[in-house]
Amino acid sequence: MSQTHDLAEWAAFMSLGVSVHGAFSVPYFLFVDADLADFDPRPAVRRAIESGRLDAALIAVTNARHTAHDVAERARTFPRDAAITVAALLALLTVSTEAHQ
Repeated sequence: MSQTHDLAEWAAFMSLGVSVHGAFSVPYFLFVDADLADFDPRPAVRRAIESGRLDAALIAVTNARHTAHDVAERARTFPRDAAITVAALLALLTVSTEAHQ
């Protein structure tokens, strides 16, 4: 009969694997003749953007940014709008019925 493992044991195993890989990779990267341009992500990002693969993500980020600005603007103007509405309602409630005749 085999024992099942829970999510915490799987996460611990994956963490151990990543840390062992990282520990053995450090000497390799220290002793390899690497150029500073090898660590520059800008050319790869530029190629990915120019290929059109990230268009949907860029559109979603832009839409989220505009939505966040709209929500912030509504939150900023909400107290003023609420005060105007309350004042208008109070003005309607305080008008006497004789004024309408």
